[in-house]
Amino acid sequence: MATVPDPAGRFEQSLFINAKPADVFGCFFDHVALKIWWQAVHAVVTPVPFGVFAIEWTQTPYRDELLGPLGGVFHGTVVDVRPGQQLLVADCWWVPPEGDALGPMALHVSCQPEGDGCRLTVRQDGYEPSPRWRRYYAVVSRGWQLSLTALRRHAESHHGSVRV
Repeated sequence: MATVPDPAGRFEQSLFINAKPADVFGCFFDHVALKIWWQAVHAVVTPVPFGVFAIEWTQTPYRDELLGPLGGVFHGTVVDVRPGQQLLVADCWWVPPEGDALGPMALHVSCQPEGDGCRLTVRQDGYEPSPRWRRYYAVVSRGWQLSLTALRRHAESHHGSVRV
């Protein structure tokens, strides 16, 4: 898995998944898959322009010194979707269980054919020069790494079972 560090705190992560691009893309819109790979407790995800993209996680039992408890809701508006290939969610906000929301941000997901599988790239942009934003990206980058590894395991073991 390649992670591109950014001094401003934004991130981009890319990894090869031995599954069809449409199957990997489908993992972002399938409620069962979202519970498995992203540990979502609720999701409202609609793969159409101006659709809702909202993911909720359980509040963590521990507190981060800058962010408070983790979990909460990440939501935005799908502004571009090419089924099986890519999506762009804009005006994204993370609403933590306690404290002020962080945003706006954008989330871009791309699933490009590569050999017998695909190259999944996830990029999240949006930033203000503050300790809270820097900490958010440090925590979220590690979370994405773990979640994308789980997504790869799920997609590779469920060939053809997740479609959008």
